[in-house]
Amino acid sequence: MTKKCRVCGGTFFKEPILVLKNMPCGAQSFLRKEELSKDKGVDLKIYQCSSCGLVQLAGEPVSYYREVIRATAYSQEMKDFRLKQFKKFLKKYELMGKKILEVGCGKGEFMELMQECGADVYGIEYSEENVKACLEKGLKVNRDFIFSENHRVKYAPFDGFYILNFLEHIPEINTFLRGIAYNLKPGAIGLVEVPNFEMILEKKMLTEFIPDHIFYFTLETLEQTLRINGFEVLEIGVIWHNYIISAVVKKREAYDLRDWQEELEKLKESLEKFLKDYKKEEVMVWGAGHQALVILSLTGIANKIYGVIDSALFKQGKYTPVTNLFIYPPEILKEKLIKAVIVMAGSYSEEVVQILQKNFKDVKKIAVVEGLKLKEL
Repeated sequence: MTKKCRVCGGTFFKEPILVLKNMPCGAQSFLRKEELSKDKGVDLKIYQCSSCGLVQLAGEPVSYYREVIRATAYSQEMKDFRLKQFKKFLKKYELMGKKILEVGCGKGEFMELMQECGADVYGIEYSEENVKACLEKGLKVNRDFIFSENHRVKYAPFDGFYILNFLEHIPEINTFLRGIAYNLKPGAIGLVEVPNFEMILEKKMLTEFIPDHIFYFTLETLEQTLRINGFEVLEIGVIWHNYIISAVVKKREAYDLRDWQEELEKLKESLEKFLKDYKKEEVMVWGAGHQALVILSLTGIANKIYGVIDSALFKQGKYTPVTNLFIYPPEILKEKLIKAVIVMAGSYSEEVVQILQKNFKDVKKIAVVEGLKLKEL
């Protein structure tokens, strides 16, 4: 039994929010006659995480949790709904003809529909019987399960994926979701669906609690779970008569900041061009905040300016780190002939410019660093 949230690691509220006694040990635990004498109910304890709010079971999963078990084939209504949904999904996110993975594909019921809608569909399924059924239909399915964050699925990487009413069964959900992301191309799109716990709460649907379902998601807790595990949530809402939460996600990628170094070099060139018209004793920087400290350190212009001005009393009379420039009060501009001031005061730069223009008219040239750009006034 786990004592912490399986997603965020937070602690549960001290007492379970609900205890159901003498419950079936699993929704698929049907018995033969000779097994009846050994049948025994279980007590189901439902907990809620005090940190992220996710509702979950703390006990062990059912023995068959890796297998997708759908009691009946989809109804005509469900078939029509999925065809419309899949077509919209593929078209909106430009996935027509792309490689799509169904995680937990059962007997391939939804794979056939996704394929019919125009995707190049692959599937993984743990049940040998289900895999056999899929192969007999000519579907591209492998017997597999994502056991680790770097588990490689055959034919990966994929342009997209979908997992329908299966995620709530998986105890090691963080590992599972990160493993899915590991098999996706950069920017891949996914469709994730789980039962809607908000409806269960609203209608007091006590009968929806079963040992098979480890997790009971609201829109908020599903979104949190997906974000924690490497996905941006593009869309989220309820579908299918309010029974299902459906989320469209995108594999998160690191920000690409490679061009920032080039912009820094351009700023350095602009500053040096500006400074070449002045002697060191004629130019100062206004601003001893972190923005100015960083720019002074990275551009190497400290040996070309007289010093730094700042209005903060606690900074005055001290030296800047790394560049070791003395920090003066604004009054230095009245005591010494300073011809140019470069303002590096972040969000206060506009206010500083107004002060310079109003109170220090002997300063003939003002420039402002905005982001990684130098603007001359």
